Amino acid sequence: MIDRGKIELCAENIVNSINIKKKGECVFVKGGIYSQDLLEEIALNVYRKGGIPHISSTSDRYTETFLLDKKISRETLEITPKHYLKLIENIDAYIVIEPYEDPSILNEVSREKLLARAKSLAPIRDVLYGAKEEYAPGKKWCYAGWPSQKAAAFYNISYDLLEKFIVGGISVPQKELHQITLKLSKNFKNARKVHVTDDLGTNFWVSIEDRVNILDDGLLSDEQVAIGDLGGNLPAGEVFFPPHEKQGEGKIFCPLTKDRFSNKLIRNIELIFKNGRLLIDKVTADENLDELIATFKQGEIIDKEKNLAELRTYNVAELGIGCNPEITKAIGYILTDEKINGSVHVAFGGNKMMGGTSVSQIHWDFVTTPQANITVEYKDGTKKLIMEKGKLINNA
Repeated sequence: MIDRGKIELCAENIVNSINIKKKGECVFVKGGIYSQDLLEEIALNVYRKGGIPHISSTSDRYTETFLLDKKISRETLEITPKHYLKLIENIDAYIVIEPYEDPSILNEVSREKLLARAKSLAPIRDVLYGAKEEYAPGKKWCYAGWPSQKAAAFYNISYDLLEKFIVGGISVPQKELHQITLKLSKNFKNARKVHVTDDLGTNFWVSIEDRVNILDDGLLSDEQVAIGDLGGNLPAGEVFFPPHEKQGEGKIFCPLTKDRFSNKLIRNIELIFKNGRLLIDKVTADENLDELIATFKQGEIIDKEKNLAELRTYNVAELGIGCNPEITKAIGYILTDEKINGSVHVAFGGNKMMGGTSVSQIHWDFVTTPQANITVEYKDGTKKLIMEKGKLINNA
């Protein structure tokens, strides 16, 4: 059981991350019943800030049952819940705590039902992230992890390590994270391109010229709100950019990730992209490659059905550099993996919510090992190695 003081500290940091500015802001708080103590402490902190919270929590059994029950049809699951949609339209901020105590509950659910569920929620995501002009810029939001014994078993690590990464990662003082991210970000002033390599085959470049440089320190700044970047994940601890979506090429090696639909673990992935676009037919993996490809294809189906001006399911969407001091290795959980000190991640899919130009139901980050080498090319033509084997070089 997590110490009460830790729960209170995490709840305070989570509420700080949505930047409540005025009395009466409506905040929707959602999660699994295993995290009920945290959900209630979050709601209390919303009240203390002058906001008005509403809590919704469900069990793993409920989620697993409605997705597996043969009496509940795929057609039913495709229907967008209008009452939920109206609630989302009328809130100011949205806080989600990791809903599954046991991430494996989705492993046996059919792809058809998972796709149906994703389709039903697509209009809600449009409202949350301002994907359509009538909803722009979207709602303030935070998605935070929370540990459980069942999740630790799923990731094949000790519970203590999972709690260290999640609770410890969320508990890092936000002022400390701000100083860490600020120091890292100074290396990218007037940058044109970023080139990343490691000893396991990663070798790519992307263009960030004149793109916004976002400090993920767990606080939602007024500057972020101004560019439409209205939220983030906790634990925090990265510097990230929406790179030019049609530029960049190379290969990324990601040792471990979790499928966005089925939650199945995927190992030793190699991804190749060219002209900013992932070459999905050239992706390889040692385990569950079919899950990765199916998820991108299903995201493509949803994006095509939305009649977007341009399909961006496979375009490069984010470049991020992890720097949370409490997080030291990949476990397959993206909320902690992308914050690993000395790692780099690239996402494909949507990035409008962070100041980019792409709209997609997919936003999937792939994280390197914490041994990255980063070279920055600047507008004046000079180049500088800023990170070597995961260690920031003190030359900023």
